[in-house]
Amino acid sequence: MTALLIILAAIAILVAGYIVYGSWLAKQWGIDPSRKTPAIEKEDGVDYVAAKPAVLMGHHFSSIAGAGPINGPIQASVFGWLPVFLWCVFGGIFFGGLQDFGSLFASVRHDGKSLGEIINDTMGKRAKRLFIIFALLVLILVIASFVNVVAGTFFTEEGGFGFVGNPTNNQTTAMISLLFIILAIIYGYATNKLGVKTLPASIAGIIGIILITVIGLNCGFVMGRTAWIVFIGAYITIASLVPVWILLQPRDYLSSFLLYAMMALAVIGILVVAFTGAGRGVTFQLPAFTGWSNNVGTLFPALFITVACGACSGFHSLISTGTTSKQLASEADAKPIGYGSMLIESALGIVSMIAVGMVFSKYTNGDFGSPSAAFGAGIAVMFGDEGTTTYNTVSALLTLAVSVFALTSLDTGTRLSRFMFSELFLTEKEATWKDASGIRKLLAHPLFGTLFMVIVGCVLGGLKLSAIWALFGAANQLLAGIALLAVCAWLGEVGKNNKMFYIPMVFMLCATLTSLVITIIKKFGAIGGGEAMWGDYFQLVFALAMAILAVILVFEGINTFKAQAAKKK
Repeated sequence: MTALLIILAAIAILVAGYIVYGSWLAKQWGIDPSRKTPAIEKEDGVDYVAAKPAVLMGHHFSSIAGAGPINGPIQASVFGWLPVFLWCVFGGIFFGGLQDFGSLFASVRHDGKSLGEIINDTMGKRAKRLFIIFALLVLILVIASFVNVVAGTFFTEEGGFGFVGNPTNNQTTAMISLLFIILAIIYGYATNKLGVKTLPASIAGIIGIILITVIGLNCGFVMGRTAWIVFIGAYITIASLVPVWILLQPRDYLSSFLLYAMMALAVIGILVVAFTGAGRGVTFQLPAFTGWSNNVGTLFPALFITVACGACSGFHSLISTGTTSKQLASEADAKPIGYGSMLIESALGIVSMIAVGMVFSKYTNGDFGSPSAAFGAGIAVMFGDEGTTTYNTVSALLTLAVSVFALTSLDTGTRLSRFMFSELFLTEKEATWKDASGIRKLLAHPLFGTLFMVIVGCVLGGLKLSAIWALFGAANQLLAGIALLAVCAWLGEVGKNNKMFYIPMVFMLCATLTSLVITIIKKFGAIGGGEAMWGDYFQLVFALAMAILAVILVFEGINTFKAQAAKKK
């Protein structure tokens, strides 16, 4: 019954936050449905493509969700359910939702340009370049983290290559994911070139998902881990370069149905456990609070870094300003897509925490190879005992959902990398790489930037997830602090209320810089003690670079706020 009360309380508070605080933000900033968006004014058929609200909601939600709101809250669950609950719910309403909605709105009012361009207009050219470098470092970690997650849900230890009968969960997930890509391309062509309406196409898409799931449950696909990493790298390279309507929009839209179904399945499972679980020995095992410190770290800053996307994520600001703002058909859609998606993701974070609570003793004993596996097992056990057909089917479907979302974030993250890598080498007078000259023309070329980011990300993706995730969490949350600072500065520049940003901005910067300092001290200690491996050196270099860049950007922001205050006087 505890799990049921937790999810009901979370939903009630999040809905209230959307209605009250979300509407207040829209009023404060002056959301104008009659104003033309960049997707309409600058449509180019490649990146600027106006999407229907349901389709764009699917893209945005699937892209920001990824594996973050599953992995993060599960790893943070060692602090107990109450800290995770409070941070997911109130962090989502007042921190993450604020950042996502504000970033999307600012980009729409900047011709769909990236956060770097917004910083350029308010804080100057140097701040823009420093931010782009920082964001690219974060995106490398995003690619590395999700390549690791996806490869981990696809490969099997025994290796081999080809199709197999009686597949394991991973082999089933791999097969369905491959078929899902083909299904998305068919959907995109049907709706954009053949004129098929959204409703019949959606019904056909759902039927297609069911069919490929049935195929995958009976016929799997096998490849080794390294082969999967190479395949994923090739896939995201292509996906980031082709027009959004071919793969990005349809794939994200269709995958959103999996996400909604997964959350609905979890809620149904929680209801089942609340009324019948005790008879089967299935109970919510997670204590409310376990202590101020554990193997993850101390509550501050570890909780706020580890939960990551379940409450606030800097990666979301890159998606809002990189792809979503270029597809928004009306400013009226900014609130449900920008703010609403974050709150749904917070609910997913709560669901993930409840799932691990059902198998918490096994999780703490190390019975699961990854948080995603614990998530699948936690929800599957709500419906049937381990080893039963029901348990295996539900677990396989949830593993599929996690890999689909991680691939979706990879698609979007790689496309964002392409945008920002080009921006780094172009002058203000050069609109695209074609306008540049010399070595800058090569560096700004979409293919060069894409390949650079994918290769580095895939190489790092070969590390253990534990070696990447803590650093990714700190970098991601630090990016959130800088994004809050950037939008706050822009709102101040255009004369709109930005006071709601002050506390979230300062808190996120303090928490993440503290985490990076702790990481730097630990890595120096490991190197000094002769215990360091190359992954420790990688984490040290990344942590130092991001901390230095962030501190410089904070000082640039302070100077901007001072100038704005002086102008008012």
